[in-house]
Amino acid sequence: MRWRLLLITHLHYFVKILGCVLFQAEPIRVLVTGAAGQIAYSLLYSIAKGDVFGKDQPIILVLLDITPMLPVLDGVVMELQDCALPLLREVIPTDKVEVGFKDLDAAILVGSMPRKEGMERKDLLKANVAIFKTQGEALEKYAKKTVKVLVVGNPANTNCLIASKSAPSIPKENFSCLTRLDHNRARSQVAMRVGVPSDCVKNVIIWGNHSSTQYPDVHHAIVNNHGKEMSAFDAVNDESWLKGDFITTVQQRGAAVIKARKLSSAMSAAKAICDHMRDIWFGTPDGEWVSMGIYSTGNSYGVPNDLMYSFPVMIKNKTWKVVDGLAINDFSRGKMDGTAAELVDERDTALTFLGA
Repeated sequence: MRWRLLLITHLHYFVKILGCVLFQAEPIRVLVTGAAGQIAYSLLYSIAKGDVFGKDQPIILVLLDITPMLPVLDGVVMELQDCALPLLREVIPTDKVEVGFKDLDAAILVGSMPRKEGMERKDLLKANVAIFKTQGEALEKYAKKTVKVLVVGNPANTNCLIASKSAPSIPKENFSCLTRLDHNRARSQVAMRVGVPSDCVKNVIIWGNHSSTQYPDVHHAIVNNHGKEMSAFDAVNDESWLKGDFITTVQQRGAAVIKARKLSSAMSAAKAICDHMRDIWFGTPDGEWVSMGIYSTGNSYGVPNDLMYSFPVMIKNKTWKVVDGLAINDFSRGKMDGTAAELVDERDTALTFLGA
């Protein structure tokens, strides 16, 4: 009896080891730039433990930052190792683009030049054009052509456009920029106003730029108000708030966070990045859409071509599709056109630097 029990134990152990070897997926390579920064510090653990790409998907994390931050990256690597995360196969800290962008499945471009006191907007754009041109060229040269690229570093929409233009052999559809944080903020504001959990609010829209001109739109949003589905306007029952303080609160939330904590959004930005990439990998629920900054050419909403503009999208098989056919009233049209005009100006300014 004892012999049989010992045999069963050894067989169980052998099958477990064999399963680990034979049945796990190949690791995917995921790059995070600005990896020594605050957002990355909140982001990396979630990626490494399977919250983004799946609970059975091994990960190779590539951490890219500027040379002076390499000692900090060493500390981040040690912490990731000390988490003993079973999906994390390797962590590669580097300051070299040829290492950072090699054979990537996903690239999360967090690092950018922040606006400093006294810096003109055109100076900020010029600095970031140089950064994202270099990163786009590195994607073109070293990454897989199927790589999914998410730009987070601000000005995110225009940085994303520059990166995509600098990687012409990678489909424009593979590039997107983060407006999910604004989307989440809008859901949360409506939910708090109605007194329901945030997952009871769906189909808000962020149109346009990730800036103070963005348009948080709830004309098509649905609220599950204690078991009864209704429009956001009916659930909130305060049109002046929805067309006034709600919009400005979402538009200016980043500035409010900075004023309160003396640092920019990190935890909420990391959560939004996870939401965005998870939806690209696994798709959106039936009947629901999310907001993403995507390439505007060919859209049905009259948004100028050749911008990275935030639209409502549904995602399936790692491919997004703009939600078409939504009615746009005069109020919304004015807001959508205003944020598009800002993006056109940003693009045209950036392109002068790109050709320099």
